[in-house]
Amino acid sequence: MDAQRLAKEDYFENETFTDLDLQGGDLGQKEFYRCTFQRCQLQESRWKNTKLEACVFSDCDLSRAQLQSTALRDVRFEGSKLMGIDWTPVSPNPELAFDKCVLRYTSFVGLSLRRTAFLGCSAMEANFFDLDLTEADFSGTDLTGSNFRGCNLTKADFSTSVGAFLDPATNRMKGTHVPVETAVLLAQSLGMRVSGFNGEAGERSSRKKSR
Repeated sequence: MDAQRLAKEDYFENETFTDLDLQGGDLGQKEFYRCTFQRCQLQESRWKNTKLEACVFSDCDLSRAQLQSTALRDVRFEGSKLMGIDWTPVSPNPELAFDKCVLRYTSFVGLSLRRTAFLGCSAMEANFFDLDLTEADFSGTDLTGSNFRGCNLTKADFSTSVGAFLDPATNRMKGTHVPVETAVLLAQSLGMRVSGFNGEAGERSSRKKSR
């Protein structure tokens, strides 16, 4: 599949796009069904009113791609760079999965992302606002510096994530699985000193020796 045909045609089924350079390309008003994108350069590409169903992006770079009214059904991103993308304007109820992707500086606002998988990703400095993340899976994902606000995190799994700060005052967290690190960050934000963290254990040991 060459870039010229991709630019001209509007419907693609069971196609594989490999090693294409489509930086800044206009891929709007197209339909992709069961298509695979491999090692494609798609930075700042535009997908306005495009439909993607049962598609896979593998080792692609879609940094700062524009996804206005993009319909996403059963779309999986594997080992891809998705930096700086605002997912907010996609069509309602997207069906997404992310595996070992770079999601730094991305924004997700006002979407239903129930059961969405964010596995082994780098999502530092990302914004998650007003989302339904019920039963979402963040296993192995680095969330350092990320912001969660107004989210439904019921039964979401953060148990092996890193750097997640989740505030139950601004998020619904019934049955949410969190690592000890997250619980400690919350306690410290409320002014508590947690034994065994931030030198607390060392101070206690020193006091015992001085007696």
